[in-house]
Amino acid sequence: MATSKSTSTPSTAKDFFLHLLTIVTLYGSVISLITLLFQYVNYLLPDVLDYSRVGILDGIKWSTAYLVIMFPVFLFTSWLINKDLSQHEEKAEYRIRKWLLYLTLFIAAITVIGDLVALVYRFLDGDITLRFALKILIVLVVSGSMFGYYLWDVRRTDFRNSSLPRMAGILSAIVVIASIVAGFFLIGSPADQRRARLDERRTNDLSTIQNQVVYYWTNKGMLPKSLKDLNDPINGYTSPLDPETGAEYQYSAVSQYTFKLCADFATASPPQATDAKAIPVSRDLYSQNWVHAKGNVCFERTIDPEIYKPSPKVAPVVPAQK
Repeated sequence: MATSKSTSTPSTAKDFFLHLLTIVTLYGSVISLITLLFQYVNYLLPDVLDYSRVGILDGIKWSTAYLVIMFPVFLFTSWLINKDLSQHEEKAEYRIRKWLLYLTLFIAAITVIGDLVALVYRFLDGDITLRFALKILIVLVVSGSMFGYYLWDVRRTDFRNSSLPRMAGILSAIVVIASIVAGFFLIGSPADQRRARLDERRTNDLSTIQNQVVYYWTNKGMLPKSLKDLNDPINGYTSPLDPETGAEYQYSAVSQYTFKLCADFATASPPQATDAKAIPVSRDLYSQNWVHAKGNVCFERTIDPEIYKPSPKVAPVVPAQK
């Protein structure tokens, strides 16, 4: 009895896990690429009703991290599989390969159909925007390309003379690398991101100090003379220091109700939502309350005694009349 072509070379655990790893890294790479491109659209075409700059930057960084690790693994395992198939064409009939390829085709087809349904719905609802259209286009191109390639792959019979896998790998690598590099032009280098995080820490520290100054005022009816007056070993509060230099933040009482807080910033704040052409930082007013340029910046705050009333047990300090 003749042995069937599909069983002439038995399947091994190596074949199973190699195909499984290839598909898993494929899905991870595709999802990360789509997410990365989505975040670029959100960054360049912000929606003031649904925007979080911190969320966008985190999305870009996480998607880039996944692509940097998963995509090379996918290319390497795909190369190993194609090399093996060129030497053992009967392995193309392995069940694990067929099942995973058809599963990929199914997921890609469902994704494309779902996006087309969403596109028609938005069109009928009169809500087609450039932002939405670009996201639909991204999914259609990425999912459609994946569907087209694996439809060809599941049908092909010649595994020795085809150059399409190599061309597809080179083209996809160019797209992924270009998408990652684009992030450096949009959000800056890792060093830029670290400086921005340090400045975010500085604004948070100034906000904490401001709250403590107000708390000091409501309890003592006067502004502290220095930041050391705010230190309280009982509740464990100590005025924070600059996270990079370890220097004390600058504070001064200007008048009975007014004080200044200063810090040295390494970057300027992103454009604010008050500028029609700018990218909004967030939907709340906190970030706008601490907008700063690069360098030494001071924030002047005035306590309204009608809002922040001193404790009834403390009489406010009133300047002596001359």
